[in-house]
Amino acid sequence: MAWLYVLLAAIVEIFWVIGLRYSDSVLEWAGTVVAIVISFYAIIKACETLPSGTVYAVFTGSGAAAIVLIDFLFFHAEFSIAKVIFIAIIIVGVIGIKMTTLVSDEATEGGG
Repeated sequence: MAWLYVLLAAIVEIFWVIGLRYSDSVLEWAGTVVAIVISFYAIIKACETLPSGTVYAVFTGSGAAAIVLIDFLFFHAEFSIAKVIFIAIIIVGVIGIKMTTLVSDEATEGGG
């Protein structure tokens, strides 16, 4: 369940980062703030079970990679092979961190 919180936080991060850049109205800014709160709540929940360094690394890495890809696809950011290679390195790193991180014993025994 902790990894689902990390995934949720990374997905919601995409929306609030885009909101920070493109919000113009009070309603859009309110939505951005709500997204930030949801994202950080999910990070806090994930840190109850997973090491905080792992959570933060996966959250920022996967969110950053997704945001760069969305910039390429929807906001016409400059595309380069170098950027794609570095995004791939981030994704490989995130997968590696996930594969080598154990969930705490307290959570797996029903305590969390």
